[in-house]
Amino acid sequence: MIKRRTFLAHSCGLATVTAASSLLQLGLARSVAAQGAQDYRALVCILLAGGNDSFNMLVPTDGDQYGEYQSIRSDLALPRETLLPLATNAANGRSYGLHPGMEGLQQLFADGDAGLLCNVGTLLEPFDAGAIASGASRTPLGLFSHSDQIQQWQTAISDQRSAQGWGGRVADLMQGPNPANGISMNISLSGNNIFQSGATVAEYSVEASGDGAVGLNGYNDGSEVGELRRQFIDGLLATPPRHILRREYRDRLAGSIDAQQFFVQSMQAAPLLSTAFSNDRLSAALRQIARIISVREQIGAPRQVFFVTAGGWDHHDNLLGNQAEMLPMVSQALLSFRDALQELDVADQVTTFTTSDFGRTLTSNGKGSDHGWGGHHVVMGGAVNGGSFYGEYPEIYPGSPLDVGRGIYAPTTAVEQYFAELALWFGVTPGELDTVLPNVRTFYSPESGESPLGILS
Repeated sequence: MIKRRTFLAHSCGLATVTAASSLLQLGLARSVAAQGAQDYRALVCILLAGGNDSFNMLVPTDGDQYGEYQSIRSDLALPRETLLPLATNAANGRSYGLHPGMEGLQQLFADGDAGLLCNVGTLLEPFDAGAIASGASRTPLGLFSHSDQIQQWQTAISDQRSAQGWGGRVADLMQGPNPANGISMNISLSGNNIFQSGATVAEYSVEASGDGAVGLNGYNDGSEVGELRRQFIDGLLATPPRHILRREYRDRLAGSIDAQQFFVQSMQAAPLLSTAFSNDRLSAALRQIARIISVREQIGAPRQVFFVTAGGWDHHDNLLGNQAEMLPMVSQALLSFRDALQELDVADQVTTFTTSDFGRTLTSNGKGSDHGWGGHHVVMGGAVNGGSFYGEYPEIYPGSPLDVGRGIYAPTTAVEQYFAELALWFGVTPGELDTVLPNVRTFYSPESGESPLGILS
């Protein structure tokens, strides 16, 4: 019987792709050519799906602003004495504290490995309170809608619905249609997503457990029956169909099987991490990302973009109880991930950032908070100018021009500025930013030579 890889080798001229070990050697050879010792960079996007109430994640602690916060939040306000203090270096001279369960983030901030971006959100044009009030200002499509806003945070296009994300457009530029060893530079720990989908690039989906890549059902079964099944599938794949669509399907299936086996063998070479991670899903996903990063040379990836969803943040009810469980999870997961990256000596080459559907209302609905607009986010990594605040934390007071109703504060920093900062650090050139972020020039001039926000060095 002609084996599938033998057939592919002769029909496609890939004589080296005759066994999984040969694939691994090919990956090592590519990595030497494509990746200098320090050229690697990775972005890790953590989506807090549902709309994180970040006004209880980062809270003003100076007298008058805490008083306003306490007044408007009413039953949702956290006691000031429980907040974890942060160094007072905000541009407005104010002082801030973190949710009492976020000791890990407090440590990251103090160590200079994390920064906090304040009041960022989707915009079509710079915020103008008068224009908003008169109805003359354009606002994002489906503002306050989960489906629209979560999509816009992934696409960076806020005036129309799109199936392509800005992470996918980055990969279109940097990777093209033929990823090294069949493994996309965009790797998802949360399945299909818009953020990593481009015109030619799709995400490579893996799991947080085991060696990540899931094979064809039963193909890797080591039993006698499994071996017969494998031989049967190999036989089918070795026979070239006449019909072009069937041939394309055969080629894609064969390529997927090869990529899965290559990925698993690469992961089996990953070093054991001494850094301890918790057992929650986010920690498990970040641990797996650290393992994948550790075998980047075997995979042949000079650039990688990772995506993981931590859901359940739509707290219309029991906000305080839910956040008391969930924010510590995020905080500890970030700290463990930082420690693992330092253990692997790649902390300066990996930037992790949070996103969410939107912020939430400062006002209480009697049980929790409702859909809002601007919110606060975390950026972590060795290249981050950490221990600092970016953007503008809004002054909280009755009648604030940023309050568009019911304690919904409009963002003063656009997602385009946030993502331009990340994309430029990742290696996107100023001339390519228009492709990655179509509306970027409304908020930032790529030719200015200045950093969009100054978060990354």
